[in-house]
Amino acid sequence: MKKQLIALTLLFSLSAVAEEKGFKPLFNGKDFTGWAGPIDNYQVTDGTIQCKPGKGGTIYTKDSYGDFVVRLEIKLPEGGNNGLAIRYPGKGDTAYVGMCELQVLDNTSKKYAKLHPAQYHGSAYGMVAAKRGFLKKPGEWNTQEVTVKGHTIKVVLNGETILDADLSKVEKSMAPIAKYKGRLRTEGYFGFAGHGAAVQFRNVRIKRLK
Repeated sequence: MKKQLIALTLLFSLSAVAEEKGFKPLFNGKDFTGWAGPIDNYQVTDGTIQCKPGKGGTIYTKDSYGDFVVRLEIKLPEGGNNGLAIRYPGKGDTAYVGMCELQVLDNTSKKYAKLHPAQYHGSAYGMVAAKRGFLKKPGEWNTQEVTVKGHTIKVVLNGETILDADLSKVEKSMAPIAKYKGRLRTEGYFGFAGHGAAVQFRNVRIKRLK
């Protein structure tokens, strides 16, 4: 029985390694090596990235990416709000100048009860709403995978696809679609768009797609 358990453990470990082939870490768990932007507004705590209290802004990778898959873990505090900067140009509001800002939000918070549907977790901010009901409770870790190909973006949260959209085909949006000037960008930086809450990120890794 013990040998069988060891064999199964080894099999699962090999499967995990194969599944992660081609991925490279974006965060070393110690400091902001490889990152740019207002990094003084952020801190590394217990191997995670999070905003300092009341601080924020968009920090981003020094490397630029076209098509890619990014995997990470996210833990939201109650009422937490942050975002993933997708193909960010390095300055400006990523929700409008980047391809999009993917919302990172505590959907259960009463203060967010009346938001636009495209403002909840996993949504392409203001443009396409993500499915709700798959985010874990505040204080628990979530796993998320984001795949960006051309003008399409797919978000898998805790094993469930909550967004699969072509941003070039968006017709109805929270603001006039012309405001989302960067939605057709084909390259840019990956980052975190903090809004002062202690949202935590860890195990951030990325794979370029050909």
